[in-house]
Amino acid sequence: MQRALYEKYKVQMFRICLRYAIDRSEAEDILQDGFIKIYTDLHQYSFKGPLGGWMRRVMVNAALQHIRKNKRRLQTAEIKEAIHKYTQDHTVYDNLNAQELTNMIQKLPEGYRVVFNLYVVEGYSHKEIAQMLKISESTSKTQLFKAKKALRKMLEFFIET
Repeated sequence: MQRALYEKYKVQMFRICLRYAIDRSEAEDILQDGFIKIYTDLHQYSFKGPLGGWMRRVMVNAALQHIRKNKRRLQTAEIKEAIHKYTQDHTVYDNLNAQELTNMIQKLPEGYRVVFNLYVVEGYSHKEIAQMLKISESTSKTQLFKAKKALRKMLEFFIET
């Protein structure tokens, strides 16, 4: 049963992990931790919603736990630093695709990346994010604003090249 569950959801869950990780290797670690948590807590699934949705929440929590476990703080960085990180290994594509967007998100400073994913992708409110990350709501809003601004700069650079 575990193998079938993994095979069915591994790609979808890995995409979630990629958005929170700084690279593929870290995403693989998060994926492994997340599936262990899913297998351990499967008895807690209440059948009140889709299994994939429940697994998604578990995987997001695994990503946040991974960040905490590695004692990485949600620090902000200058937007210039984020752009510099992006331009170092930028590959020019004719069209922006999902992989390129994921790469841009991965290059955001950690605080920006986590809040951006929780708010824009996962749909959490700033109040919920503040509680999850133990930050203020205004910090969550600021991180989101800066993340969007940094992504706009990266997109402008992408379009110009």
